[in-house]
Amino acid sequence: MPHIQVPEGVPGIRSLVMFRPETGQYLYELAQVLLRGESPLSEAERELIAAYVSSRNNCMFCMSSHAAAARCLYGDQKNIVDEVLADMQRSSVTEKMKSLLHIAGKVQILGKEVTEEDVAAAREQGASEREIHDTVLIAATFSMFNRYVDGLASWTPTDPAAYEEMGVRMSTKGYALPTKI
Repeated sequence: MPHIQVPEGVPGIRSLVMFRPETGQYLYELAQVLLRGESPLSEAERELIAAYVSSRNNCMFCMSSHAAAARCLYGDQKNIVDEVLADMQRSSVTEKMKSLLHIAGKVQILGKEVTEEDVAAAREQGASEREIHDTVLIAATFSMFNRYVDGLASWTPTDPAAYEEMGVRMSTKGYALPTKI
């Protein structure tokens, strides 16, 4: 049960931005830029970073919805998402992506946990300055989003089919501010 009165039946962050659209619009705009805007990282990779950080934060709504979006975007390689969430180091993502996810995981703990060695390792795997930047910003943003969603105990569906629908919507339409129901 949510800690505040939000629209009933609207899951996760969607209900929270409907409660306060004047702040929610900026959160959605940020998500749109980070996850769908121009970046050397693919949309699938950026959704995977969001899902990975959300998983580490134990935010089931964000992890499930962004994992579903990543699966849609990865298409035939959608199993990568579950591999990363189960054991990132043993997953079949590239070594460059592993190094970026490693950095994202450190940001999830505390930004100051990221070391020069972590960044150097990512560069050695071919990560660009922009990829490193975007990884850190996505990880920091999703740590905030996770705390927002869980801090207000927003409704988290338990039916996996609900997340599949969200994943399709997010992967095809991006992040548009929800309207009142």
